[in-house]
Amino acid sequence: MVNREQFSGNITVIMAMAGSAIGLGNIWRFPYVMGEHGGAAFILIYLLSCAFIALPIFYAECIIGRRGGSDTFGSMASLAPGSRWPKVGLLTVISPLLILSYYSVVGGWSIHFLISSFSYFDVADGAEVTGHFGKFISSVESPLLSHSLFAALVAAVVLAGVKKGIEKFTKTTMPVLFVLIVAIVVFSLTLPGASKGVEYLVKPDFGKVGMKGVAAAMGQAFFSMSLGVGTVLTYASYMKKKSNLLVTGVGTAISDFLFAILAGFAVIPAVFAAGLSPESGPGIVFETLPYIFVKMGAGMPWLTVVLSAVFFLMVLFAALTSAISMLEVGVAYLVEEKHIRRKRSVFFLTFSVWLVGILCSLSFGPLSGVSLLGFSIFDFLDKLCSNFLLPLGGLLFTLFVGWRMPRAVVLDEFSNGGTRPFNVRVYPILRTLIRYVAPIGIVIIFFSSLLISE
Repeated sequence: MVNREQFSGNITVIMAMAGSAIGLGNIWRFPYVMGEHGGAAFILIYLLSCAFIALPIFYAECIIGRRGGSDTFGSMASLAPGSRWPKVGLLTVISPLLILSYYSVVGGWSIHFLISSFSYFDVADGAEVTGHFGKFISSVESPLLSHSLFAALVAAVVLAGVKKGIEKFTKTTMPVLFVLIVAIVVFSLTLPGASKGVEYLVKPDFGKVGMKGVAAAMGQAFFSMSLGVGTVLTYASYMKKKSNLLVTGVGTAISDFLFAILAGFAVIPAVFAAGLSPESGPGIVFETLPYIFVKMGAGMPWLTVVLSAVFFLMVLFAALTSAISMLEVGVAYLVEEKHIRRKRSVFFLTFSVWLVGILCSLSFGPLSGVSLLGFSIFDFLDKLCSNFLLPLGGLLFTLFVGWRMPRAVVLDEFSNGGTRPFNVRVYPILRTLIRYVAPIGIVIIFFSSLLISE
């Protein structure tokens, strides 16, 4: 029997869960997706999706994880022995590792641009940084080095364990992360012309949303909270029995939503102030923003360096907290089911992820001609995980809690054995959301990703 570590308390759990949820999806994806789908109108739909789809799935994973008290496979096996349900646990061991392989590549980009920030002392014009992103990702040595550094940082934290590694790292970085994003928001809002960006963010225009925008908002809510890949389940298995699941879920959802909104207010007003389009796409973080930083620091190169360094340090921290949770899912499985020591598990999985990540990185350069079902290696893994594996995992978790687990057991776990009366009163609503609303939402997300062209 493995001697399992636990998080110290409820606040620590919320910070760890929020760290898993807050990642590149909030900083890199949210601003440009929101920019493409109507700004404030998108935010409103996103908020509703968080409350009625993402949060119920989050609770489903938490209930399985804490009740099962083990890794994804072990928890499902203990709650449904002799059935096929434990195979869902295996699925959610593989999924986060596949995601981490290309996520590590993007995380490595943040390291590169953080280091590159200090070269902006010699940059006099925004045009000098235009095109740098494309040249960088299509090269070989620099992206691979950045990918390797990022993977090593993730491994170092997970290697230290739950309390000395994951908990200590998130308790340190999460407050810093919010301080950094607030500082960038304050600066962004003070720029001349930023008011147009603020108006874009707070004035809904539902005419610009459409079905594609609704589907994108629902998908963003699902993906931004790190659902369907077992990270929430695994972290929940480290929770103490006295921790309040209701508070944990609400705290995590609010943190994730707040950070996504802050990212929007950090990026979009600056984009408008620079006279650029908020529909710049995925390059808005790694190409558009460096250009904006140089423009803002015209005549004051130190300002450009500070702005760029602070921003990409924030991106790096956010990427790390999410990546750590992905690696921990696989490590927990190997330690608890295969009885492999944590050190060997971390090294083996990190090496495996690193190797696949190399292929993903090279798919922008020397392997750009390699196609899998019409996609590059990077895009194929992204589509496979985002469009299929994540929704499938989320759907199976909700079906398991809503239809397979006995109602009395679920209520007992959610209400801490009936000792939390408010949780007992809320439970009927949660049960309806888990059984009906969330699964329907997941199916909509799944089919919209297939039927609605990008």
